[in-house]
Amino acid sequence: MSTDSPTPPAGGQRDTTDATDAVAQATRDIADVNAVEVITTAAVHLMSAAAVKCGLAEDADAREHLDLDEARKLINALAALVTASAPDLGNQHARSLRDGLRSLQLAFREASVYPDAPGDGPGEKFTGSVV
Repeated sequence: MSTDSPTPPAGGQRDTTDATDAVAQATRDIADVNAVEVITTAAVHLMSAAAVKCGLAEDADAREHLDLDEARKLINALAALVTASAPDLGNQHARSLRDGLRSLQLAFREASVYPDAPGDGPGEKFTGSVV
């Protein structure tokens, strides 16, 4: 009596080969994406997370997600990324990222009980004061 399913190699060789193939495929996928798209995607993720932490989520529990300490970190990282990459992104991409960043910085100020001094808000060491 014969079976149609092959016997996997001993020692987990098949799992290692599958993992290696998956890594190779992911590397090829990343190689196909240009740098502007990678930077923009990272910036959008930072913006989204910062918006939620500033209490701007669209759900009824938006205020429960408010965490200005976390928002400050995310906005600082976003400001550094946008400022450093703007010359390489081109005006079209950089402008929309700067606009989103500024909106987050203003939302942070609005959500703060004790607003930072002008120039001391999150990301303002990279962008300058937003007020």
